[in-house]
Amino acid sequence: MPKNIPTTLIDPAKSIDLSRQENFLVLGDCLSVLETLPAKSLDLIYVDPPFCTQSSRTRTNGDHHYPDYWPGGLREFLEFLTVRLEHFHRVLKDTGSLFVHLDYRSVHYIKIELDRIFGEENFLNEIIWSYRTGGLSKKWFARKHQTILCYARKNGSHKFNPIREGQFRTDGLNYDEDGRPYKTTKKGRLYFNPDGPTLTDVWEIPFLSTVSRERTGYPDQKPLALVERIIRAASDEGDRVADFFAGSGTTAMAARNLNRLFLAVDINPAAITLARQRLGQA
Repeated sequence: MPKNIPTTLIDPAKSIDLSRQENFLVLGDCLSVLETLPAKSLDLIYVDPPFCTQSSRTRTNGDHHYPDYWPGGLREFLEFLTVRLEHFHRVLKDTGSLFVHLDYRSVHYIKIELDRIFGEENFLNEIIWSYRTGGLSKKWFARKHQTILCYARKNGSHKFNPIREGQFRTDGLNYDEDGRPYKTTKKGRLYFNPDGPTLTDVWEIPFLSTVSRERTGYPDQKPLALVERIIRAASDEGDRVADFFAGSGTTAMAARNLNRLFLAVDINPAAITLARQRLGQA
């Protein structure tokens, strides 16, 4: 599948024909978009919604910001997100999966809602994204992780591609003449997969530093490597990946890099402008 699939900026009031081999950027409320999508039409959904921080999320340079303040507090935030989670379930194919990126403020509440909507039997993983950044506390352990809840639309029918990365952490590892890793045991050589160990549900991926070339200045931008890992694991080339809180467009970039189609929606005009710039559309 070629990477030069056209990207269309579309009005949320218009229907989106997902059968077309096009990528879609949509400026508008994702709920309005979700209400127009047919059932079982998406292969994968990754969302990184607001975290209910009760603040305005702004980069220090002030170029980009979005409000994350909820007058009704956590209850209002949960109502906002739950209705969208219900639509995520409706629009996913039976082979599809949902990944919801959250932090300590709401993840346990959203887990209960997802169990209700998707069914406990369709829970797949609680992925821990671990990272190291500045800032420590004298009152608690440093909070250096976020959580990604993963659910299948239909467990057993969902797509999953195991990923192998990194190095085996074992003593006494040797390599044969072909470079294959092994350990010597009483029964002879015990070989390990040359592609490395299979990933677990704890992911150590660096947070984007202030000097990273990837950083756009948009608040809470996630690393491309993080989203690409999800897309590689839970979809195949040519599938449609959706992000209904698109932010700076990282999911769209990752999908395009991996030969997937994307549907990216955000209510913030600055986010869509930035996504178009990253995609080379503006």
